[in-house]
Amino acid sequence: MKKDINYFEKPGKENTDELMNIVKEKLLNSDIKYVAIASVSGETAFKLANVLKEANIEDKITIVNATHHSGFREKNQLEITSKMRKKLEDRGIITFSGSHAFSGVGRGISNKFGGVTPVELIAETFRMFSQGIKVCAEISIMLADAGLIPIGEQILAIGGRANGSDSAVILTPANMTNVFDMRIHEILAMPRD
Repeated sequence: MKKDINYFEKPGKENTDELMNIVKEKLLNSDIKYVAIASVSGETAFKLANVLKEANIEDKITIVNATHHSGFREKNQLEITSKMRKKLEDRGIITFSGSHAFSGVGRGISNKFGGVTPVELIAETFRMFSQGIKVCAEISIMLADAGLIPIGEQILAIGGRANGSDSAVILTPANMTNVFDMRIHEILAMPRD
């Protein structure tokens, strides 16, 4: 089997449009039914829906968006607006707000007492590929634990750094309790830097 990986020179939102086209091409030629995407504001998830609609495949794909948990940046505040959440919902996009699988309470412990937790080591290992690859793995765990994507079925996951998207993988998700059952089958795109 021969597969191509698309590499971006640098990470960041400037890769989003090209990544969306890479994802669209993959989905046109696959049986994948779920796309997990990290989009804090919801804008990138909405952009994905538009790209899939233009390709006439929006109805065969379930898009599940993962955004930051309340209090990630500011106490008692979600970064996604209720207006955007409704806009996504109207397009059939599910939005999940929850704690990060690779930090969560562990990050609170290391912030207060120092040191590194095992889940932070897992996150840093994924970051050896890219921040976006780490995000792809992390949101798949979060969404699987929420019952929003299936276990034992390959999905496409999209992630990035801060704004936009620059990484995409095909993976089989696992729940947090069985994290090492996750399998990354293909890297579709990632930044080299």
